[in-house]
Order: sequence, then structure tokens, then C-alpha cells
Amino acid sequence: MGRFILKCLKCGKEYGQQYRLTCENDDSLLRAIYFEEKLELRNQPGIGKFHSWLPIEKELDTEAGPITYKSEAFARELGLSNLYIGFSGYWPERGAFIKTCSFKELEAHPIMQFLLENGAKAIVLASAGNTGRASAHVSALTGTDVYIVVPDSGIEKLWLPEEPTESIHLISMGPGNDYTDAINLAGRIAKLPGMVPEGGARNVARRDGMGTVMLDAAVTIGRMPDHYFQAVGSGTGGISAWEASLRLRADGRFGSKLPKLQLAQNLPFVPMYNAWKAGRREIIPEIDMKDAKKQVEETYASVLTNRTPPYGVTGGLYDALVDTNGIMYAITREEALEAKALFESLEGIDILPPSAVATAALLKAVEAGNVGKDDIILLNLAGGGYKRLKKDIKLHQIQPVATARNPDIPLEELNI
Repeated sequence: MGRFILKCLKCGKEYGQQYRLTCENDDSLLRAIYFEEKLELRNQPGIGKFHSWLPIEKELDTEAGPITYKSEAFARELGLSNLYIGFSGYWPERGAFIKTCSFKELEAHPIMQFLLENGAKAIVLASAGNTGRASAHVSALTGTDVYIVVPDSGIEKLWLPEEPTESIHLISMGPGNDYTDAINLAGRIAKLPGMVPEGGARNVARRDGMGTVMLDAAVTIGRMPDHYFQAVGSGTGGISAWEASLRLRADGRFGSKLPKLQLAQNLPFVPMYNAWKAGRREIIPEIDMKDAKKQVEETYASVLTNRTPPYGVTGGLYDALVDTNGIMYAITREEALEAKALFESLEGIDILPPSAVATAALLKAVEAGNVGKDDIILLNLAGGGYKRLKKDIKLHQIQPVATARNPDIPLEELNI
């Protein structure tokens, strides 16, 4: 019988419970349709409690999961009465135990399980840093082989809270290559015998794992928030929040109004912001990300730099923004750093650059009147607690097994 089917959002074609990234008829995203229409929490720690809406058979028992709490000091500073923080990171005092300090771990656990249940032996992915770290961590825990391609700028983010294992194969892109170059090389490696592409935004396990931030908030608050703030690079987190909201609305116990997506990109690299502001479904590279590689190098939150985001595809970020009457923001480095300092001084936990960009967007929204002071607001801090983690745990850097000078390098030179 299974627990779900995959459905094409454009032509409606349905597929059984399987690992599949694309419809045979078009390029639309596929969505998991769960047979459990109501969210029934499992007696599991972390993300495993949301098994109802994860595309896996076996329940996850990891302690890693999102937490939601009501802000006091920061909310008071902003004049907001119902500000909730969705925190994905390490903050044991609040029950947050994501030891890679990023909400990318929320996707890594179900992705690995989903692929294992579909017979995968080795998984290939590209990362700007955080996804790679989360996937390496789950690889170390499960022994599943994972091949991670990371641009030079992301290598320092590839550390682990445990000793790296032989199941982790890190491939570094040489200087002058960015995240999109890493994606292109990973795509070539994934075609080798025995390799399976992780799939990025097209993998339903990734989106539904990320969507647990919205589920946790709705369960904690008792209803869906009015607004959802997050920084986006590919936009997958925004799509995930929207899809989780659609399921919550269909459940019937969490309200009928979808949260308004209020999403941020980090200047100077803001292609989705530019396209959305212009009212376009398509990103036009020569307009929306002119001199992209230079812009990427200058971006404070480097993990937010994807040159091929799932923006215009059916079921992608454009559709999510339209459906929720969403807003996008372009945040400067200075605005992000200012927001980071303010949040950390008031809430008492350190946050990663993407979270700083999201926090700056909330400050802008308050200033512009895009939220009401009594509205229920969810600020998704997608990474934090790194400084806090270092006090408790010795961290280990992952060493690359090979370096690729460009995405077209002959694969035999990589010795994989």
C-alpha cells in the first residue's frame, strides 16, 4: 500500500512510492501526497515526530529537529507581541540538538533514509557548505557513502561533531568556481554506475524535511503563523514552508489562511528578488544576476548563492509567492550584520549568516509596516548555535579526497 504517492503539479500524473525527481511529461516539481491527511505526532525525538508527512517507511529516531519558542526580548525591541522563533541549530538549554547547526540536517536525515529504502548505495550532491556538512554528518552516523562537491568558499564549513568516516568523500572545487560549478560536476559524477543524485529541490524528502519547521511552529502555536520569514538561496525552504502550510490547511485544525512568505536574498546576488520585483516568472541572467560570479564572491551569506534556483518551475518559488501573496527583500551585508548583533545581544544565542539575513528582513518588514504588531510571525533561523556547540564538542574538519579545477574535469582524474 505504501504511505504516499508522488504527483506531478503540472499534468497531474501520479507515481507510486518511489525515488523519482521528474515527471516523464514535463519539468514540473513532483509533490508527495500522503495518505495520512491529518498530522499525527509520533513518539519520537526531533524530526521523527513528524513521520506522518515524511516520505519514508522507517521512523527516524534522531534528536535533531526544529524547535519553536516565543521571543520576549527581541520581540519587545521590535514592538511585536507574537513573534515566534523557529530555531534549527544547537541550543541545548532550549532543547535544540542539531549538531551541524543548520536546518539542512532536517533534510539530510529523511533524504538518506528515502534513498536507502529505494536501494541507493552511494549518494551524490553539491553544496555551498551547510547541506554538505549535514549530509556528511548523517553519512558518519549511518555509514552510507556520500560524495559531496563543494566550492572553495564552502570547504571551511565542512566540519563535523564527530570524527569523519571513510563513507564521506569530499571533492573540492578549485578557486574561481562557485556553487553552480559544483552542481554541474556533481551532476556528472551522479551518472557514474552505482551513484544516485540527491536531487536538490526536486527531492520530496528534502522539501518535506525542511517543511517540519512550519509543522513544529503550527503544533507549538496551535495554528499556522500569519507570516513566515526566511533567507533563501535556492528558494527550497520557502517552497517547503508553503507545501507544509497546504497540508496543515487541509488537516483543518491549524487555520485556513496560508502564512505570507516574506523571503530575503543577500545583496549583491539577488536574482529571485529581482525577478519577483519585476513580476516575472523567469529569471533572466543578464538582468537579474549580471556578473554573477563576482556578485557571489561579494555576498556575505555565501550559502545563499544558487544561479539555477527552482524559481519559475511549476510548483517552485514563484508559485509559492503568488499563492501566499508573498514579499521578497534584498538585504545588504551591513543590514545583516546589524540584525545579527541585535538578535544575539537580546536572545543570547549566535546565529549563522543566512539567519542574520532573515532577521534583517524582519526588521525591514516592521519598519515598512508589512506586519502588524499583533500578527503571529514565524522567523525561521535556519542555522545557529555554532559558538555554543564549540563549548561542548570538539569539531573535526573534513579533508577533501580530490580537488577539481573546473566542472568539466575528466572524472578519472578525481580517483572516485
